[in-house]
Amino acid sequence: MKKVSVIVPCYNEEATIRLLLEAIYQQSYPLEDLEVVIADGMSTDHTRQKIADFLNEHPRLHLRLVDNTKRAIPSGLNRAIEAAQGEYLVRLDAHSVPAANYIEECVAALDNGYGDNVGGIWKIQSVGKGWIARSIAAAAAHPLGVGDALYRVGANAQYVDTVPFGAFRREMAVQIGLFDESLLTNEDYEFNMRIRNAGGRIWLDPAIQSIYFTRSNLRSLAQQYWRYGYWKAQMLRRYPKSIRWRQALPPLFSASLLGLFISGFFFSLAWKLLALELASYIGIMLIAGLSTALVQKSLGYLAGLPLAIGTMHIAWGTALLWGIIHPVSASSLTK
Repeated sequence: MKKVSVIVPCYNEEATIRLLLEAIYQQSYPLEDLEVVIADGMSTDHTRQKIADFLNEHPRLHLRLVDNTKRAIPSGLNRAIEAAQGEYLVRLDAHSVPAANYIEECVAALDNGYGDNVGGIWKIQSVGKGWIARSIAAAAAHPLGVGDALYRVGANAQYVDTVPFGAFRREMAVQIGLFDESLLTNEDYEFNMRIRNAGGRIWLDPAIQSIYFTRSNLRSLAQQYWRYGYWKAQMLRRYPKSIRWRQALPPLFSASLLGLFISGFFFSLAWKLLALELASYIGIMLIAGLSTALVQKSLGYLAGLPLAIGTMHIAWGTALLWGIIHPVSASSLTK
């Protein structure tokens, strides 16, 4: 069997880290051929203690904890790769729970030559129990929230631009230069972009499945999507042709709202156009919320889904625009 290293960047993940470790321990892949390398961003909660407790309870699991002093995800991934000893690397997230055959399916896809980076689909769940938390989870898998992101909405096996997490050969990762530590988010898409530019292929296989836990409130959701949007803008400076239609719509929507609002002080027609655009948008969101509420038999989605999707659109769209006009400085990357 191939030696596999599971690499996990984390920071303050006490709520979910044990769920991940339990799922890894229960994998169908032989434990003797498996190691786990967690790169912790110097967590200030009980993450490290929970990892230590799990290791004491499961001494058969080969687990190493390395420091990620920069705290960012790409630096954590690189520290984990540098410490890993496996021929194959399986990236996972502390917010995820892989299916029992996850690693086995990843290794099979790589061995069969389907792709240079292989991944699967998310079964999205809420880490919270309130109506907002459930609505955020629904929004993260709704076409209006994520467009054609196939790993979120489900798809047949096929070649794609990117996959969540991913599994790949260590040799390939080293050859293309590991993860770009100057991108604090969108590092996975950029990594896959370099793979494809080098002639490699990205394979999405629905047999590879994991549960992904979403944010539990609108504030943390807005912060997450602001970060996504801002760093997407930085990546677009290098790869301007990489933007997809679904990614262009939120910044265009945000720009149109701002443009019509400012124009309204000079042209009265702009106020009417702004009202029409907002009414149309809200109407579409309410229809989506009603549809989800009927399917899930819960009225909370009627308001919750529009609020969650709207937060995602506005945060991501405005952040991307801000990132275009306000590029990241080199000094900010060293803080």
